[in-house]
Amino acid sequence: MCRSEGSGRARAARAGAGPPGGRGARDAGFVTAEAAVVLPVLVAVAAALIWGLLAACARIACVDAARAAARAAARQEPAAQVLAAARGAAPRGARITVAREGDLVRVRVEAALPGGTRLPVRVGGEAVALAEETVR
Repeated sequence: MCRSEGSGRARAARAGAGPPGGRGARDAGFVTAEAAVVLPVLVAVAAALIWGLLAACARIACVDAARAAARAAARQEPAAQVLAAARGAAPRGARITVAREGDLVRVRVEAALPGGTRLPVRVGGEAVALAEETVR
């Protein structure tokens, strides 16, 4: 092997020329940099999906609680039993409103989303039922 061949290989290695299809020396840190950018984005997307799922579950619980209370109020059960029916299905700390409007009983249940979010987001559900004493 002559001296010029050896120095040519060394020069090619320093320049980042590697085997065809392989990564050169200059590409060595790109995977780490890409992962450092992508991982926080993935965590944020996962957190947003979980928050959305919690919001949907809280909304469904509010609607279920409003329906249970509206049925109880339509049967003319005492106010304590109507509120107990709503509290049994409502999320913790929910605000329950029962109103009579002519022949209809309207129940609204509102609750704050669970978790320590900085945004005061509330979800709610409403149900209306015809009072049974008006049915002939």
